[in-house]
Amino acid sequence: MTRTNADSCPGVLRLHQAADGPLARIRLPGGRLEPGQLQVLAEAAAELGDGNIELTSRGNVQLRQVRDAAALSERLAGAGLLPSDTHERVRNIVASPLSGRIGGLADAHALVPALDAGLRAAPRLAELPGRVLFTLDDGRGDISGLGGDIGVHATDTAEFALVLAGGDSGIRVSAADAVQVMLAAAHAFLDLAAGQWRLREVADGVRRVIDILGLAPGPERLEFGASHDIPIGWLDQDNGLVSLGAAVRLGSLPARIAEFIAAVERPIFITPWRSLVITDLDEWPAEQVVRVLAPMGLIFDANSPWLQVSACAGRPGCAKALTDVRADATAAVESGRVLPPTEPSDTSGAADLGATIEVHSADDVTVAGRQHWSGCERRCGRPRGPVTDIVATENGYRIG
Repeated sequence: MTRTNADSCPGVLRLHQAADGPLARIRLPGGRLEPGQLQVLAEAAAELGDGNIELTSRGNVQLRQVRDAAALSERLAGAGLLPSDTHERVRNIVASPLSGRIGGLADAHALVPALDAGLRAAPRLAELPGRVLFTLDDGRGDISGLGGDIGVHATDTAEFALVLAGGDSGIRVSAADAVQVMLAAAHAFLDLAAGQWRLREVADGVRRVIDILGLAPGPERLEFGASHDIPIGWLDQDNGLVSLGAAVRLGSLPARIAEFIAAVERPIFITPWRSLVITDLDEWPAEQVVRVLAPMGLIFDANSPWLQVSACAGRPGCAKALTDVRADATAAVESGRVLPPTEPSDTSGAADLGATIEVHSADDVTVAGRQHWSGCERRCGRPRGPVTDIVATENGYRIG
């Protein structure tokens, strides 16, 4: 597959002209934010954007309706969130959010700084499409199923499987060699790509990358599946401290709440499920965080229906959207029409059988379990794995 149009992924220095105004996307390798960086983002969202920080499915963030691009880039550079003008859009690195603190076979976050630095140190790698995704899975299987292009998956404390185009290549590398092998695979992708944005689009791409690397695959292959095991609530760390996993309604974090999170003064990780994890807390401060932030709208309940719902930008953010799907999805949650995954409903049953249902009003949409609301047939932002599609049409919604 060869693309006929250039990659147009937004960044900080190249904004996307959305229907509601300029949009900036800020890369966060490994999803990590220091408290001071989150404070800068919150102030930028309130003073230069629409007042919200959007969490993305790659553990990045974006600001909508940016009014002063130069001021934004200056603020982000000062906070260490824009360390390279040339490589800013290629720093797409997702790592197991709880790695190094709770479970896992190896600390995937330990690889993030070296991989990020290696990407920025190679001038040629600035040519990578903004869609290329690097994945670092600590062995628990939460990240390798995201369908990344180049990554590693821990098989024990000191060995990783090389993941190419979302699958186990059969190659095993040491922890010490993992970053250099991933960088070499990125160079190999550029050797082979002729307009393709993703490795899976390159004909016989995985085999050809392996040939360029000169590494011999073994017989074993791990199977990766999409995970929706979002870390939510009270999470006991291996070192006796506490992490708090919090969901954000439709991935949109109000700047005011972000300021309260920054004030906790602990490292924060943005997850690819549009949630966040506040780490390294003692028990008493963790209790106070929940007591203050839950009433403000952060979701610490793993059974909340908000965890079952995602949505594209919809109107007014997207010119292609037929309606305001985010408002309709919000109304479905608040009116109790998002049912638990185990609770049967006519619409979810039809979707399971491969059938579709047409409804004329958003008020008629009642679906159980994971669901994605889309403003048009493109279904932007649709999560991987089993999910019921709720797609806007000229006459209402199509479910299934």
